[in-house]
Amino acid sequence: MLKLGVNTVLFKKYDVATALKAIKLAGYDGAELSCIQGMCEHLVLDAWQSHAPLVRAAAREAGVELLSMEVASLDEARLTKAFEAAAWLGIPVVNVGPSGKANVPEDLEACINTLRQRAELAGRHGVTLCVKAHVGASIYSTPTTKAAMEAIDLKSFAIDMDPSHIHRAGEKPEEALAAVVSRMGHVHIRDCKGPGPSPGAPDMQACGRGDINLRGYFEELVKAGYEGPVCLEVIGPELDLQRAQAIASESYGYMNAVLKSLGAR
Repeated sequence: MLKLGVNTVLFKKYDVATALKAIKLAGYDGAELSCIQGMCEHLVLDAWQSHAPLVRAAAREAGVELLSMEVASLDEARLTKAFEAAAWLGIPVVNVGPSGKANVPEDLEACINTLRQRAELAGRHGVTLCVKAHVGASIYSTPTTKAAMEAIDLKSFAIDMDPSHIHRAGEKPEEALAAVVSRMGHVHIRDCKGPGPSPGAPDMQACGRGDINLRGYFEELVKAGYEGPVCLEVIGPELDLQRAQAIASESYGYMNAVLKSLGAR
């Protein structure tokens, strides 16, 4: 059974206990902890030793599994803390974004070299580092994702496949999936209205509201035998609890129904 989760950034206006309870109420199996400095830190990495026990207690009280962690940054010191915290909490995946700018070969090479070093560090902590293609960054498309896959032959390195970024790269995610699924360790999911570069207002990122063929994407995901986490990631301004809960619940209803029809829930 595929496990569904929510990145806690959707509830960035609230503390982690409130976020995790809301995620459970919406029906999800687990959560992705947002540790993005300057945006949402539901686990404060600079003080993780004192904060992690509180997060663990909140997750147990809410009845949700901690599926992954998003750090975004490639900073070595920050990722070291993330890997230490993830290992302590039993979180198997730490997600980051790529550095550099699109269509600059030197930036892509530098990003891949950094990812290799960080993945080696992740491996020493028993954690998998996942990177996703990101609009405007050096890794932004399926070909640039494959370049990283081919250059980094480590078990501690994998791909976080986010169909919304692949959609905004002008590709069809349901068709692009086959090229990367063998190395996928995580899925960030949301819908997207229009070609981008923005994914749109938070409400329009709810699964089923946009232009991405998410049913087709899930069909290919199930067909390929993917078994990692699938975590809703909705970004934008701070939302009140009712609105954030509605987005999470609507997306869960869509994904759960599709996956049930495919025999994956």
